[in-house]
Amino acid sequence: MLQIENSAFAVNERGYYGNFGGAWIPEMLYPNVEELRKNYLDIIYRDEFQEEFNDLLKNYVGRPTPLYFANRLSEKYQTNIYLKREDLCHTGAHKVNNTIGQILLAKRLGKNKIVAETGAGQHGVATATVCALMGIECIVYMGEVDIERQAPNVARMKMLGAEVRPAKSGSRTLKDATNEAMRHWINNPMDTHYIIGSVVGPHPYPDMVARFQSVISEEIKKQLLEQTGNANPDYLVACVGGGSNAAGTYFHYLDEPSVKIIAAEAAGHGITTDKSAATTFLGKKGVLHGSKSLLMQTLDGQVVEPHSISAGLDYPGIGPMHAHLWESGRAKFYDATDEEALAAGFELTKLEGIIPAIESAHALAVLGKLNAGKDETVVVSLSGRGDKDLATYMKHI
Repeated sequence: MLQIENSAFAVNERGYYGNFGGAWIPEMLYPNVEELRKNYLDIIYRDEFQEEFNDLLKNYVGRPTPLYFANRLSEKYQTNIYLKREDLCHTGAHKVNNTIGQILLAKRLGKNKIVAETGAGQHGVATATVCALMGIECIVYMGEVDIERQAPNVARMKMLGAEVRPAKSGSRTLKDATNEAMRHWINNPMDTHYIIGSVVGPHPYPDMVARFQSVISEEIKKQLLEQTGNANPDYLVACVGGGSNAAGTYFHYLDEPSVKIIAAEAAGHGITTDKSAATTFLGKKGVLHGSKSLLMQTLDGQVVEPHSISAGLDYPGIGPMHAHLWESGRAKFYDATDEEALAAGFELTKLEGIIPAIESAHALAVLGKLNAGKDETVVVSLSGRGDKDLATYMKHI
């Protein structure tokens, strides 16, 4: 796990990426967040932590994940497309990279209970998995709507011993699950660690999660160099909701100006409708879940309910790191509708025999919008597998 302390895109000492970030929290959470802020870097870069973390990534998670040259997909788009196969991680997505790191951190902070939020269920499964591994009590909050549309992951969490608590307020999706998890943490500050699943929340969470996920770009550099003779692709593509898979995919390329960083947001029914989750197209600066970022809101600051066919991208904001990448122009943001994502998911399945999570399909959906050349290289983060989304896919066959 390398460091980028001197990067123009790294978080500063106040927890900000440019104009975004910080820790906007109620007073009761201050001791917990401050405890994390003071200790996380010292703990996670200790040799003994790194040894345990890397051993679990290798022998439990199954890293490094392959960087796969997608021959038929490349022929279709007349460019060279590589897929970073995070779908092959244990639990079926990149989320476990972060939960391994955070459970090890929680143990060293003396916490014996874990709370988490989840949308698509992949972070919930990954959290329940590491809690089972370490013998720690686990409570996962999940929106009622997501509990219905991601039933396989709910079953997995329960089988792993986690208690799944429904969020019944608001849109009953990821935003509301996050609200409930934060309330739980406020009421149980002494013995509980909150494992946030994305690069959102108060500092140091966005930075901490990005560091744990940075193993993705660290591997891409090595694998691409081995396969092509060049560690840097021309395009680096990932879907962005909160943005943890994207943060990990971009991390070690942020200061490589030759690499075009591409983010795919969930447009839902379209950015001109009231059923969308494309934050950079529709959002304004504001504070949500403990940090200042871009979020979809009304003129008087009320959060607008997002919509996406993807439970993991159904969120009204983005992480502060991504907001900074957008504002600075370092990353280019595209929108992909529900229909475009579904079509891209079916396309990958039929061309390469890989069923992607609908979240990941949003990244695939922008391939035709890049105008990448025949001699250029495109790396796409395939952040999760599509098992959990089969019911949704089947509705559209």
